[in-house]
Amino acid sequence: MPSSSGIRHAALPPGRPGVPRTNRRDVQRRLLAEGPGQLSDAELLGLAWGLGVRRAPPPLTAAALLEQFGGMGGLFAAPPTQLARAGLGPAAWSVLQAALELARRSVAQHLRQGKLLCSPDMVAQYLALSLQHRPREIFAVMFLDARNRLLAAEELFQGTLSQTAVYPREVARRALECNAAAVILAHNHPSGVAEPSPADRELTNTLQRTLRCLDIPVLDHVIVAGGQRFSFAEHGLLQ
Repeated sequence: MPSSSGIRHAALPPGRPGVPRTNRRDVQRRLLAEGPGQLSDAELLGLAWGLGVRRAPPPLTAAALLEQFGGMGGLFAAPPTQLARAGLGPAAWSVLQAALELARRSVAQHLRQGKLLCSPDMVAQYLALSLQHRPREIFAVMFLDARNRLLAAEELFQGTLSQTAVYPREVARRALECNAAAVILAHNHPSGVAEPSPADRELTNTLQRTLRCLDIPVLDHVIVAGGQRFSFAEHGLLQ
């Protein structure tokens, strides 16, 4: 029966609403046997919504939604009002945000237990989970202890679609409050282009000079843009 949004939902068998029972069981069996990496985005999405949302769309509709929102990134970044226009209620948005936050907390826990410099891929994964789906520029700082373990990761400034006002004095103040021995800077480019702008380079140099006065080195500045990232340290751009 068509929904009010025009999206047609497949008829579901008796029992708990969600992904049709036979398909959900098939996807669950494959998940257990082959691991989540072998499932498509639509299968994972349909399975998650089938377990957590009443009247969740079947996988074919999930695939259509992924196409409509431009993939998982667009879907995760969509506000509840935008999902509602696609025929999905607040429960669907809640499931997406809960899954994203669980993944973020899992990676953060690993970073707190080990040295970040030994886990550059995990640092990149954490920053991607935190920043790549955001529609506006966010400037964040990861505060590290003397053994390069994560003390805290905070979003200090939020800007527009293309720029963020960052105040070095505030970054320095939070570093001292966290008793940080080093920091990693990070921000996103909603444009999808990870290449640093001249303003990004100047900001990095300014923050390095400010924090150097406090004997707090900047270990890296990472720019996240869609599925890309740019590391100042890897490109030899840190002073």
